[in-house]
Order: sequence, then C-alpha cells, then structure tokens
Amino acid sequence: MERLLKGTTAYKILSGDRRFGRLSHAYMLDFPDPKNMRAALKIFALEFFGTDAETPVGSRIINGSYPDFKLYPKEGEKLTADAVGELLEDSVLRPVEGTEKLYAISGFENASPLLQNKLLKTLEEPIEGVHFLLGASTLAPVLDTVKSRVKILTVAPFTEEQVFSALERAGHKEINAAAARSSGGILGAAENMVNGGWFEEVLSAAEEICATTRVGDIGRVAAKYGETKYKAELLCEMQRLYFSALTGGGKAAKALQPAAVIFALEKLNGAFADLKFNANFQGLLYDFLLEVAKENKKWQRLRQ
Repeated sequence: MERLLKGTTAYKILSGDRRFGRLSHAYMLDFPDPKNMRAALKIFALEFFGTDAETPVGSRIINGSYPDFKLYPKEGEKLTADAVGELLEDSVLRPVEGTEKLYAISGFENASPLLQNKLLKTLEEPIEGVHFLLGASTLAPVLDTVKSRVKILTVAPFTEEQVFSALERAGHKEINAAAARSSGGILGAAENMVNGGWFEEVLSAAEEICATTRVGDIGRVAAKYGETKYKAELLCEMQRLYFSALTGGGKAAKALQPAAVIFALEKLNGAFADLKFNANFQGLLYDFLLEVAKENKKWQRLRQ
C-alpha cells in the first residue's frame, strides 16, 4: 500500500506542501478504499511530519503512541459526538513534542451532518499549529461547507497491474490476477476477494446472471442469487463481465447483442443507486434481467 500511495499525485501534493512550508490547516483524503483507509491516513501522516515508519517518531505514529497525531475513531468503531467533542477539546492544547498537531478522521463519509457541522468552526477558524486530515471513501455525503474548507487530495483507482503487483508482493495466489481484474482498481476490494473466500462464488454467480437471456429463466436466477451477502460485489463483477463482453469475451458476449450489452451497462448504474436505498435485491435482479432480455430480443429481431 505504501508503495502505491507514494506514487500518487495526492501524496506528492502533500509532500510538496510540507517541503515548501505551506501545509494546509485541513486536508480531505478522497480515497475509494475503506478497507485500507486507516493505513493510508497513517502513511500520509508520516509525510505530514516529514518522517517514515523506521524512525522513532514514525513508528509511534504507526502504532498510535505519538501524542501529536491522533486517529479517530478507534479501530472498528464509528465516529461519535463524544469522540468529536474529545478531539475539539484536545485541539486547543499546544503540541507536546513538536510545533504541529495532526488529527485524522477515518470514514468521514459516514459522519452525520450534525457531526460534520460540529467540526466546521474549527475548520473555519483553525488554531495555530493544528491540522486535520479527513479520510473519505466517497465525497458524496460530505457537506459542501466542509469540502470548501479543506484541500482535497484525490487518490484515483490504481491500475490492474498495480493491484496485481501489490497482491503478489503480499504472497502469490492463483486468484490474484482475477481479483486484480475485478477490483476496479481498489486494492482493498482485491484483498477481500483473495482472502475472503467468496470471490469464486461471486464470479460464478455473475457469469450465470450475465448469460441469462431467456425470460423463462429470469425468475429462477433472480431467486437463486437474490439473497446473496455480496450484493455490491456481485454488481461490480457483472459490470466487469459486461465490459469484457464488449470486446467479445465471456459467456455474456455469446448470449447478448452488442447493443444489449451497452444497455445492460447503463442499467447497472441505476442498479447500484437502487442498492444504496436498500432495494429488494431479488426484485432488482429480476427487473434488470427482464429489461436486458427485452432489449436483446429487440436487437435480435432487427438483425434478422
């Protein structure tokens, strides 16, 4: 992860700000990998303080014992009003060992508007020597008033080759290549595929769903996969398979007309949105497949 992040524009911007003495009072790390967000914040914190993990200060930043760097919330917990209150109370105290203090918040996209507003005054009127590093896997839930008061550091998804190399460095596994292809450039997603034991199940389900074009089969397939625990992962893998079908690869390419594949990709965007609103997944799959099947039938007729 460290090697990947150090090559990003976001990391280089922070590094330049430190070297030229123009550190912003608040940064927003826009990093679409919630699994690795805490680790990423620590890597950026090392650069903020101009150190690395091998130094005494750096090792304390990593293990959470450096008094001028605090990471909220605690591992496995959500940000609470009490935690924000504690942070704000602590932020008025002078740095203990240096001249700068850094407060990092992981999973900021999950912070309620109330909690975000609670931080606004400090973001608007920063205390000298106090800095913030807010980590969000998506900026959509972040208030515009917060975004306007931070310097946004965006880490784009990595390439398939970068994700594969990172997986290989962690240990060679036969599934690494497939996980890298299906990760969407998100290392944490690829790591979950490799280590979670569920990726092959999702891949198999996606292949059957994408190749289903007969109306008579749609109800059975939707019922078969409607209760899966990996709904978002399944939609992502379906998206990858449809993209592959555009170049003539996979079962979906054999089952669908090219125009129907494009239609399916467009409809998937709506499916992702519906999923966030807790739509019935079996019904979502059924409606999606029915529309794709009708579109495919239309293009088959036109070609006859």
